Amino acid sequence: MLLLLDTHVWIWTLEGDRRIGRRTRQLLDRAAARDAVRVAAASVFEAAALYTSGRLRLASPLELWLSGALAGAGVRVAEIAGTVALDAGTIGREALPDPMDRVIVATARGLDGTLVTADRVILDYAKRTKNVRVQDGSR
Repeated sequence: MLLLLDTHVWIWTLEGDRRIGRRTRQLLDRAAARDAVRVAAASVFEAAALYTSGRLRLASPLELWLSGALAGAGVRVAEIAGTVALDAGTIGREALPDPMDRVIVATARGLDGTLVTADRVILDYAKRTKNVRVQDGSR
Protein backbone atom coordinates (compact mmCIF):
# COMPACT_ATOMS: atom_id res chain seq x y z
CA MET A 1 0.00 0.00 0.00
CA LEU A 2 1.34 3.42 -1.02
CA LEU A 3 0.99 6.16 1.59
CA LEU A 4 0.76 9.88 0.87
CA LEU A 5 1.53 12.01 3.91
CA ASP A 6 -0.39 15.20 4.48
CA THR A 7 1.96 18.10 5.16
CA HIS A 8 1.52 18.11 8.93
CA VAL A 9 1.99 14.34 9.19
CA TRP A 10 5.19 14.60 7.14
CA ILE A 11 6.53 17.31 9.46
CA TRP A 12 5.37 15.44 12.58
CA THR A 13 7.13 12.30 11.33
CA LEU A 14 10.39 14.16 10.81
CA GLU A 15 10.15 15.88 14.16
CA GLY A 16 9.19 12.72 16.10
CA ASP A 17 5.97 14.39 17.19
CA ARG A 18 3.83 12.36 19.58
CA ARG A 19 0.63 13.39 17.81
CA ILE A 20 1.23 10.54 15.36
CA GLY A 21 -0.57 7.50 16.70
CA ARG A 22 1.09 4.15 17.34
CA ARG A 23 -0.91 2.41 14.62
CA THR A 24 0.01 5.10 12.08
CA ARG A 25 3.68 4.99 13.06
CA GLN A 26 3.73 1.22 12.48
CA LEU A 27 2.01 1.69 9.12
CA LEU A 28 4.57 4.34 8.14
CA ASP A 29 7.50 2.13 9.15
CA ARG A 30 6.21 -0.77 7.05
CA ALA A 31 5.58 1.50 4.04
CA ALA A 32 9.00 3.17 4.35
CA ALA A 33 10.67 -0.23 4.30
CA ARG A 34 8.98 -0.82 0.91
CA ASP A 35 9.77 2.69 -0.45
CA ALA A 36 6.03 3.34 -0.47
CA VAL A 37 5.83 6.75 1.21
CA ARG A 38 5.17 9.92 -0.75
CA VAL A 39 4.44 13.59 -0.14
CA ALA A 40 2.60 15.77 -2.61
CA ALA A 41 4.47 18.57 -4.33
CA ALA A 42 1.83 20.75 -2.65
CA SER A 43 3.27 19.71 0.73
CA VAL A 44 6.70 20.92 -0.29
CA PHE A 45 5.07 24.25 -1.18
CA GLU A 46 3.20 24.35 2.15
CA ALA A 47 6.32 23.58 4.20
CA ALA A 48 8.26 26.30 2.37
CA ALA A 49 5.42 28.81 2.83
CA LEU A 50 5.12 27.98 6.55
CA TYR A 51 8.87 28.40 6.98
CA THR A 52 8.94 31.68 5.05
CA SER A 53 6.06 33.07 7.10
CA GLY A 54 7.76 32.10 10.37
CA ARG A 55 5.07 29.57 11.31
CA LEU A 56 7.49 26.64 10.93
CA ARG A 57 10.84 26.72 12.68
CA LEU A 58 13.56 24.45 11.38
CA ALA A 59 16.98 23.55 12.76
CA SER A 60 18.60 24.18 9.37
CA PRO A 61 17.99 26.37 6.30
CA LEU A 62 14.96 25.34 4.27
CA GLU A 63 16.84 23.80 1.34
CA LEU A 64 19.02 21.69 3.66
CA TRP A 65 16.01 20.64 5.71
CA LEU A 66 14.11 19.64 2.59
CA SER A 67 16.92 17.53 1.15
CA GLY A 68 17.32 15.79 4.50
CA ALA A 69 13.57 15.39 4.88
CA LEU A 70 13.39 13.58 1.57
CA ALA A 71 16.59 11.55 1.82
CA GLY A 72 16.56 10.60 5.49
CA ALA A 73 12.93 9.62 5.78
CA GLY A 74 12.86 7.61 2.56
CA VAL A 75 10.08 9.84 1.27
CA ARG A 76 9.64 10.72 -2.39
CA VAL A 77 7.81 13.70 -3.86
CA ALA A 78 4.76 12.87 -5.95
CA GLU A 79 4.71 15.43 -8.73
CA ILE A 80 1.51 17.11 -9.85
CA ALA A 81 0.39 15.51 -13.09
CA GLY A 82 -2.16 17.17 -15.35
CA THR A 83 -4.78 14.62 -14.35
CA VAL A 84 -4.16 15.40 -10.67
CA ALA A 85 -4.48 19.14 -11.30
CA LEU A 86 -7.73 18.55 -13.18
CA ASP A 87 -9.09 16.34 -10.38
CA ALA A 88 -8.13 18.91 -7.73
CA GLY A 89 -9.90 21.61 -9.73
CA THR A 90 -13.13 19.63 -9.73
CA ILE A 91 -13.27 19.31 -5.93
CA GLY A 92 -15.60 22.05 -4.76
CA ARG A 93 -14.52 24.79 -2.39
CA GLU A 94 -17.48 23.92 -0.16
CA ALA A 95 -16.14 20.37 0.19
CA LEU A 96 -12.51 21.34 0.86
CA PRO A 97 -11.99 25.08 1.35
CA ASP A 98 -8.16 24.89 1.28
CA PRO A 99 -6.90 24.58 -2.32
CA MET A 100 -3.74 22.76 -1.16
CA ASP A 101 -5.94 20.15 0.54
CA ARG A 102 -7.69 19.63 -2.78
CA VAL A 103 -4.35 19.06 -4.52
CA ILE A 104 -3.20 16.66 -1.79
CA VAL A 105 -6.45 14.65 -1.93
CA ALA A 106 -6.26 14.52 -5.73
CA THR A 107 -2.62 13.42 -5.53
CA ALA A 108 -3.60 10.53 -3.24
CA ARG A 109 -6.31 9.51 -5.69
CA GLY A 110 -3.93 9.82 -8.64
CA LEU A 111 -1.47 7.51 -6.89
CA ASP A 112 -4.24 5.14 -5.83
CA GLY A 113 -2.75 5.58 -2.38
CA THR A 114 -3.91 6.13 1.16
CA LEU A 115 -3.72 9.69 2.49
CA VAL A 116 -2.38 9.88 6.04
CA THR A 117 -3.83 12.96 7.71
CA ALA A 118 -5.19 14.21 11.01
CA ASP A 119 -7.04 17.06 9.28
CA ARG A 120 -10.69 16.75 10.35
CA VAL A 121 -11.96 18.53 7.24
CA ILE A 122 -10.22 16.02 4.96
CA LEU A 123 -11.25 13.05 7.12
CA ASP A 124 -14.89 14.21 7.02
CA TYR A 125 -14.67 14.76 3.25
CA ALA A 126 -13.36 11.22 2.80
CA LYS A 127 -16.24 9.80 4.85
CA ARG A 128 -18.80 11.71 2.81
CA THR A 129 -17.40 10.98 -0.62
CA LYS A 130 -15.75 7.59 -0.10
CA ASN A 131 -13.57 8.29 -3.15
CA VAL A 132 -10.29 8.69 -1.29
CA ARG A 133 -8.72 6.28 1.18
CA VAL A 134 -7.52 7.87 4.40
CA GLN A 135 -5.71 6.87 7.55
CA ASP A 136 -6.22 9.08 10.59
CA GLY A 137 -2.66 10.04 11.48
CA SER A 138 -3.51 10.58 15.13
CA ARG A 139 -4.40 6.91 15.65
